[in-house]
Amino acid sequence: MPYASPISPGYSWYEDTVGERPRYPALDGDRRADVIVIGGGFTGLSAAAHLAKSGVDVVLIEAHRFGDGASGRNGGQLGTGQRAGAEEMEVELGFTRAKALFDLAEEAKAHLLEFAEVNAIDIDFRPGHLNVTHKPREIPEYRAHADAMAERFGYPYLTMMDAAEARARLGSDHYVGGVYDAGTGHIHPLKLAVGTARVAAAAGARLFEDTPSTGIAAQGGKVVVSTARGTITADKCLLATNAHGADLEPLSAAHIMPIGSFIGATVPLGDDSAILPGGESVSDSRFVVRYFRRAPSGELLFGGREIYAVDDPKDIHKGIRRQIAEIYPALKDVEITHAWGGYVGITLPRKPFVREVMPNVISAGGYSGHGVMLSNFVGKLYAETVAGNRDRLKLFEDLKIPPFPGGRRFRAPLLFLALNWYALRDRF
Repeated sequence: MPYASPISPGYSWYEDTVGERPRYPALDGDRRADVIVIGGGFTGLSAAAHLAKSGVDVVLIEAHRFGDGASGRNGGQLGTGQRAGAEEMEVELGFTRAKALFDLAEEAKAHLLEFAEVNAIDIDFRPGHLNVTHKPREIPEYRAHADAMAERFGYPYLTMMDAAEARARLGSDHYVGGVYDAGTGHIHPLKLAVGTARVAAAAGARLFEDTPSTGIAAQGGKVVVSTARGTITADKCLLATNAHGADLEPLSAAHIMPIGSFIGATVPLGDDSAILPGGESVSDSRFVVRYFRRAPSGELLFGGREIYAVDDPKDIHKGIRRQIAEIYPALKDVEITHAWGGYVGITLPRKPFVREVMPNVISAGGYSGHGVMLSNFVGKLYAETVAGNRDRLKLFEDLKIPPFPGGRRFRAPLLFLALNWYALRDRF
């Protein structure tokens, strides 16, 4: 019987294709460590691996299984730069800081691929990404973006696509053009999470699954994290729960909002399919973005960030099939073998939230759909911080991230209204 994540609806294609997925014990008894990491997604696992490799005594606890949250259930797209566009960052922060943040994100991309190669983690990397639009009026913006990336930010890998090229690459005439990004690609995210846990454990990190934290406090210069079956006392703490922090720490909860993201996997489409013959991943210009790609074995993995009322995970496939049919009408009756969801942590300005939220406790999350490469790299930057170099992590810490309006009671309804407003705008 397939394992079902208790925090994310549906059984994912990733879970069916990840291969061996080791179990780690639950914490039983008190522990002492140099660093305690709360959260076993990309950020926490990466931090644990890099800390342990540098000789730091680290304990990591995860409320469920590693990869049960967004890290193991996302669209697998690496992206380029930060989630907020480089030109947008330049207007707000000036060119020097915007370029530094862009370069950091590009280093994050290279680091992820190098980390997987060095540690023999088969992440099914496939190169190429298409960012496309269904609105002709947006084409000049795409062209200006490609020019700015090459001329100002030193990124020469974006190529404009007209409607004919977009049609040929996508196998659909739904979009009128966009950019081809030859400098990025997509991966199997759960394989990365499982592999990173293996690396961390082999380096000496003490990893515990099925161990939710019930509280965190700064006491006498130490950090004390409580669980149902023991406490961990450490010098420092990384709070890496992202969308699943709930009420554990109020400052993080005020700045990071979980929103649902849902994906479906079709039956393999066959080598002769005209859909994405080059194997690229795709995202579009909608605010409520559509993102999709072909798996190496031929399945179409199709996602949409919508607010569904999902009482039964079997219902997820209905909305996914409807979205697939908008772009690929011939697939309106395609069999969807897997349909699943997860919760992505976003911030109001779509920039990462990294803060020292209490003495010796740094919280990191809110990657806003750009977390595959950024979250892993933030884990590495946290390890650098523990080693005494906080300069690069501070590039994220210095970003101005306002809290969501409405407080804990009204922010979710306000976000629901905003997302539905933008979804309406996407239609025009």
